[in-house]
Amino acid sequence: MGPRFTTDRETLEKEVRVTFYRASGPGGQHRNKTESAVRIFHIPSGITVIASERRSQHQNRDLAFERLIERLKIKNHRPKKRKPTRPTRGSKERRLKAKKQHSDRKKDRRKPNHD
Repeated sequence: MGPRFTTDRETLEKEVRVTFYRASGPGGQHRNKTESAVRIFHIPSGITVIASERRSQHQNRDLAFERLIERLKIKNHRPKKRKPTRPTRGSKERRLKAKKQHSDRKKDRRKPNHD
């Protein structure tokens, strides 16, 4: 398993490279002239997130950090180890009984064999 990544904002501020750029789309002059879109690259994990929905660079920055934290939480998730179990005798019998019933049902659908 890979390393676990921290998800607190203070540590992340030191581990990321933040770039700002002009967002595309509707919004007119305010959007076209200001570099309000934010791209955050998390160097240790290689994850990149962007936020360009808001007109404010600060709001986009907060949104991008929220997205980065969510992505890191997903990446940090480790599933529990599975314990091998054996089926009980009763469950084996029920399964075989169901298979037999299914086979009988299919057998009844067949055309009779005329020799």
